[in-house]
Formats: sequence, C-alpha cells, structure tokens
Amino acid sequence: MSEGLKLLLIVPHPDDEVYGASGTLMGHLEAGSACGLVTLTRGEAGRTLGLCDSPEELARMREVELAACLEVIGLTGEEARAGGSVFEHHRFPDKYLKDQPLSALTEVAREAMVRLRPEVVLTFPPNGSNGHPDHVTTHRAVKAAWDALPDGERPRLWYYASDVPPENEALRAEWLPPNVRHDVTRFIVRKLQAIACHRTQALSTVDFIRKYPDRVTQETFHEVR
Repeated sequence: MSEGLKLLLIVPHPDDEVYGASGTLMGHLEAGSACGLVTLTRGEAGRTLGLCDSPEELARMREVELAACLEVIGLTGEEARAGGSVFEHHRFPDKYLKDQPLSALTEVAREAMVRLRPEVVLTFPPNGSNGHPDHVTTHRAVKAAWDALPDGERPRLWYYASDVPPENEALRAEWLPPNVRHDVTRFIVRKLQAIACHRTQALSTVDFIRKYPDRVTQETFHEVR
C-alpha cells in the first residue's frame, strides 16, 4: 500500500469532492503524497440555475467546472500526474445509479483500489449523508468492493461524516459520527475558490455553508473500524 495513493475518493457527482475533502486533499498533495478521484457520473441531472438548456450541455459544463476545481486543489496538471495523482471520470447515468447493475459499479471501485493501492478510500456513508440515491448506491458499491478484498489488501475506509445528525429520522438511523478530523483552516482561501468553480451548484454551496459552516474549516470523517 505504501507505494500507492495516500487518499482515493470514489464519489458519484462532480462537486462531491470539494465540500468535505478538498482541504484534506490539498494537505496531502502539499506534503508530496499522491491522491486520486474517481467520479462516476457527469452530473447531467443536476440543477442548471438557468446556465444551460439541456442535460448534455449541463454535463459538459460540469466537466469544465470539475476540471477547474481540481486544478485549484492541485489534483490535476503536469506536476500532479508526475507525482502519481489520478483523476478518472466515468459516464454512468446521473440520478439513476440505483438502476445500474451494482456489480458494474462495484467492479469500478474494486479495480481502482487494486490498481491504485490507496492507503485510504473515502466515499459516502450508508445513508448517503443526505439520502441521495446516487450517494447511497455509491456507498454500497464501494463497501461491497472493499469487503471483497482480502484483509491484508484492504485500504482504510472513510465516510463523509458530520457532527450534526440528520433531521430526517430514517437518515438518522444510519448516521455515523466522525472519528477523524482535519483542520484545513490554512487552505480556506483555496477551498472556497475550488468550491466556487462549481457555478451550476451554487445552491448546494449555500445549503452546505448554511447547514455545516464548521465543515468549511474542519473536515470530518468516519473511519470504519
């Protein structure tokens, strides 16, 4: 595992990397550790805020936004690639991951873990954080892939986690509190810049800052033990 990535994110949408983990990524990359991101969809079913007229146009716009965000984070570019960092973008249908064969999604996650040998894999918790079906399905695929690996080949498994339990009772039943904390205050300017790259997701940004202001500077995770 030591020759692989420090941290690998496996998430469904463009912008799922930025709110809860961009400061952590910046810290690892600054220290010279390679990191990776696997994004499963192009985000074509998301909000448009009137910035585009069709799902395909939105997908193209979100690809551009994600590229700009990852450049700010430092995950892409010549230096990042030379250091071993990786970004992979798949084209599973946004909003409909639950309708895809779980085995196909699981294989994407399993293959990435085996090939990239991350020390830590980060994804969504069982309740998807907010119940989004793509988040929940991604959790199931990553967890199934992780469970299928031999004990000695499993990376550490982290989930996004908040100190604030969900208001929804069904989501609260699967809430996992954080047991890993990273103070990313020194990256706050770059983190906000990276968040702002996702212009089509401005309402998600407002919702995140309104509900979880502390997580802008304190990134929190639940490590499975």
